[in-house]
Amino acid sequence: MKNIFGLIAILSISLISAQQKKQVRAATVGFLNVENLWDTIRSADYIDGTKDINNPAFHRSVPLDSIKYLEVTEKDYPGPWNDEALKGKKVVRIQSGSEEFTPKSGKNYTYRIYKKKLENAAKVISEMGRSYTNTAPVVAGLIEVENRQVIEDLVKEPSIAKYDYGIVHYNSYDYRGIDVAFIYQKRRFTPSKSWKKEVKIFGENGKREYTRDILVLTGFLDNEKVAFFLNHWPSRRGGESVSVPKRNAAATILKQQMDSVQALDPSTKMFAMGDFNDDPVSSSLKNYLKAAGNPKDLSETTPYLNLMYPLYKKGIASLAYQDAPNLFDQIIVSANLNSPNKEVRKDYTVFKAEIFAPAYLVNKEGNYKGYPFRSWNGDQFTGGYSDHFPAFVILQKDPTP
Repeated sequence: MKNIFGLIAILSISLISAQQKKQVRAATVGFLNVENLWDTIRSADYIDGTKDINNPAFHRSVPLDSIKYLEVTEKDYPGPWNDEALKGKKVVRIQSGSEEFTPKSGKNYTYRIYKKKLENAAKVISEMGRSYTNTAPVVAGLIEVENRQVIEDLVKEPSIAKYDYGIVHYNSYDYRGIDVAFIYQKRRFTPSKSWKKEVKIFGENGKREYTRDILVLTGFLDNEKVAFFLNHWPSRRGGESVSVPKRNAAATILKQQMDSVQALDPSTKMFAMGDFNDDPVSSSLKNYLKAAGNPKDLSETTPYLNLMYPLYKKGIASLAYQDAPNLFDQIIVSANLNSPNKEVRKDYTVFKAEIFAPAYLVNKEGNYKGYPFRSWNGDQFTGGYSDHFPAFVILQKDPTP
């Protein structure tokens, strides 16, 4: 069990067409769970519903001690918490997780620790796919970020600052106060539109539970039309059987979003990625999203390919949940990104997908030897990276006119 992650190997090869024996153009698309990337300031969400929903000031993160200076029209607003319901209102929502990540908390979360978290995340981003493309990811998803400020701090880190990453982020109404976000190399990806899609889930008592949104980003990757869907589905808190309907609900919403983008333009190349809190063989991905594990199973009714299914069948995992290996971190693509026999075309197709697990991301000792080298052991900062291994896909195409 402890050595399950030893099955993961990173192959350093040149991305060369076996058919044409010439260099091809390549791009990395991937994501990483940054395991609670919070700043050190206790924060709250301030929603100014008098502003346009697309205005970043509609829903923003603010220091808790600044609330007294802000206008609040409903001081004890009970919910519901969504953009439509909050139109016209000015309310505050305390982030339940932000108190845990401050210098005064049990974690003693200081600026020094915060800077180490930024440095670690930037190092991983800078190296994802590098052995194939000699550069950092063109588009990378970030999971478990507190707010836009931590992303702005992250892209300024020396190891990735030269890539001039742009940011796409929306605040969610997640009960802890964590979000998902994209960063992208401005010289190679041009965004056209982005939006967040609310995931409505309910507990056994019928009470609404607030989780992360699905973030959608469309645009042009090296002049090809693409769409990205970033996910952090409801956890298995309370047990798998209790939580399954919540992830099935998330899968249904993701499929609706992907289907609608595809219907508008079938040529759009789509990437759904993230921490699904389910394996490739789980009902949410197989039956609700209709994600095929084998290219031979692609069809009009099963139009999406789960690139992580072959890795899962080999026993590769991206984390250990309750001491059992799981491959929750996955990338699923539209059928037009599949190229039989990895033939190089004039447009981007998938060369390969990997779980990224270099030695420094792997725990080397103790009860969790072989597992991801996580940032926290209870309230003790380990200096590690994340409780998940990142995932990426390498794209290839013939660069000749």
